[in-house]
Amino acid sequence: MKGGNAMPELKGNGSTTRWRKLRAYVLERDGERCMVQLPGCTVYARMAVKDEAHVDHIIPRQMGGTDDVGNLRASCRACNLARKRIVVRDEPEPKRISRW
Repeated sequence: MKGGNAMPELKGNGSTTRWRKLRAYVLERDGERCMVQLPGCTVYARMAVKDEAHVDHIIPRQMGGTDDVGNLRASCRACNLARKRIVVRDEPEPKRISRW
């Protein structure tokens, strides 16, 4: 990363190392808070358990989404797994918490 808040020029390409860097960046950018917050989500503060922290593709890769950081957001495990059953085209814009 250059210049503090700048995102490294990384895109996932199947590389575990690159995905780990993307994941760490997205979780940090989103304050380790669930950005999906489906009804019933209980993770409004920082995700305390690292296994609970997922990174969600806003537009799933199966529907043409990419690993670009603009298509990724932090999600708790419950919301990420439940969201797989939701039709993405009808989903509202993700909630963002500005940290900068």
